[in-house]
Amino acid sequence: MNNNSGDQVDLQRIAAAVREILFAVGEDPDREGLRATPMRVARMYEEVFAGLRQDPSAHLRAVFTEKYDELVVLRDIPFHSMCEHHLLPFMGHAHLAYLPDGKIIGISKLARVVEGFARRPQVQERLTSQIADLLMEHLQAKGVAVIMEATHVCMTCRGVQKPGSLMVTSAMRGRCKSDARTRSEVLMLLGGTK
Repeated sequence: MNNNSGDQVDLQRIAAAVREILFAVGEDPDREGLRATPMRVARMYEEVFAGLRQDPSAHLRAVFTEKYDELVVLRDIPFHSMCEHHLLPFMGHAHLAYLPDGKIIGISKLARVVEGFARRPQVQERLTSQIADLLMEHLQAKGVAVIMEATHVCMTCRGVQKPGSLMVTSAMRGRCKSDARTRSEVLMLLGGTK
């Protein structure tokens, strides 16, 4: 995976590939309704995969020293990503908690970390772990918890076709994993959704 922010997306190459897909499914990419579609799709891929050209840790550089030793929780962060198996979206909400050890971060930075990892070809399990590991490392927290809930279009609109299903993943680190009382409090605070 290349996180070099100088890398550019090859829009023309994507558009040419989309044009070939349209031919392959039996469509005419030159008909009025489809003429601009290949470039539209190319620009869409540039946007939804923007995380490949970003370093999510950049959002965690500005930490603040604070003598706060209770859980910090941010729930219901909307996100969308692309399943790397079918290149179809999955979307839902991320819920984050961390137990500071003298360092806190602005809450918008937590949402930006989610966004940076989500805007890549992903699987939800990896996405959940990447966020937890990065927060643990850069905040040097006593503990981190991440719970993600998502609906996967690759399951709801194709294949098994089970709309309404929700996949839930979790990643617990430090005291959020090892200390039963902290883990219980985290699950209560993060599980209080919907």
